[in-house]
Amino acid sequence: MISGTFMNQCKLFRFFQVALFALIFSSLPTLSFAGSALEIDIGVEASLARFKKDVGGAEKFLQNAKGVLVFPKVYKAGFGIGGEYGEGALIVGGKTVDYYNTVAASIGFQLGAQARTVILIFTQAEALNQFRSSDGWKAGVDGSVALATLGAGNAIDTNSVKDPIVAFVIGQEGLMYNLTIEGSKFTKIKK
Repeated sequence: MISGTFMNQCKLFRFFQVALFALIFSSLPTLSFAGSALEIDIGVEASLARFKKDVGGAEKFLQNAKGVLVFPKVYKAGFGIGGEYGEGALIVGGKTVDYYNTVAASIGFQLGAQARTVILIFTQAEALNQFRSSDGWKAGVDGSVALATLGAGNAIDTNSVKDPIVAFVIGQEGLMYNLTIEGSKFTKIKK
């Protein structure tokens, strides 16, 4: 039997977790959830330039893509309960066609905050069309997303990539591994 005091302590601890999570998100100095279309486009352009510079074969890989969804900044914060949010643009044929946000939540051991860039590359037209026709597309549920790994010399082996959607996650130190975007939801937004 669980005592009432223990239950009250658990509730109090959960309250402090939620309060700290809110504090972390509200205190990030550069956090801008409601970027204008121009701000998003500038961030997308800079993110793609960095991607091409840092990852061998990226230019060719992008040229063969049916579409590219770029989130210049996805902010993630948590203390027991975590969440992330970012806004980005979908580029098809070299032009921005739609704007999207990404949202995810998680529970488990986590503490702190970070920002990262997320790039999803659609290698097949069918996957891109399915993504664009959805009201809210969830990675791992509505379609699988392969997290990219690089070969020798930090280069993409464009001949071995067969997945319809490939994700690249870039942090302050460069391309990040062993991360997942499973459970992230992507929704079209008006800008």
